Amino acid sequence: MAAAAAAAETAAAAAEDGGGAAPCAGAARAARLPLSRVKALVKADPDVSLASQEAVFVLARAAELFVETIAKDAFVYAQQGKRKTLQRKDLDNAIEAVDEFAFLEGFSLGNPSSPPGHCI
Repeated sequence: MAAAAAAAETAAAAAEDGGGAAPCAGAARAARLPLSRVKALVKADPDVSLASQEAVFVLARAAELFVETIAKDAFVYAQQGKRKTLQRKDLDNAIEAVDEFAFLEGFSLGNPSSPPGHCI
């Protein structure tokens, strides 16, 4: 539900900026993630042979909205702990509490005891 609100807010902001006509018109300034990095990630998938500029832009925007949403939800837990800095436990709490993040349950970004780059 929070993702839908963030998407609606983004759509309203795009309409105010006049960016609703073409999804890629001004993609360089509208996207906060580097599109070249997103395209490199897309190309890393062996099932993907080609990706249009519009598809890369949409994926970048979706990733931005996801990060924004999970960060906002995790920040609530940081505030409850009277902190301004997000910690791993805040993200874990948000993942457990919000149904939209259920697909992340059990996923580990890295175990401090395991070597870097080895996710469990």
